[in-house]
Amino acid sequence: MESNTRRTFLQGFLALLTALGASGVLYPLVRYLAPRSSANNGNLVQIPLDRLAEGDAKFFDYAGRAAVLVKLSGGAVVVRSAVCTHLGCIVQWQKEKGQFLCPCHAGLYGVDGRVLSGPPPKPLEAIPFTIADGVARVG
Repeated sequence: MESNTRRTFLQGFLALLTALGASGVLYPLVRYLAPRSSANNGNLVQIPLDRLAEGDAKFFDYAGRAAVLVKLSGGAVVVRSAVCTHLGCIVQWQKEKGQFLCPCHAGLYGVDGRVLSGPPPKPLEAIPFTIADGVARVG
């Protein structure tokens, strides 16, 4: 009788360990494959424009992704996703050339986000923003 109780306990314990191991493997896999929400979930990024010189770029995190604000001559401002549309690398701002460079495969984007050369299949995504009292508000 005691042997049967021990066997039942060991079988239950083994089943529990198997379930824990399976969840330890499946949870990260499901999180990786599940699409992230594209909504910014109430995130508001505020960037004072007086801290940027003409031609400067400010990289920041927006809704869980890299984004960039560029202050152009004449005070114009553009805000784009900083994630390359080819393989997801973070682009770099080349102030002297007025363009974005993807360091992974040399993709080039204009300041307006359009593809100038290289492998990127789509332009950089535009991110909506407003300007009030010298502060750019993204989100």
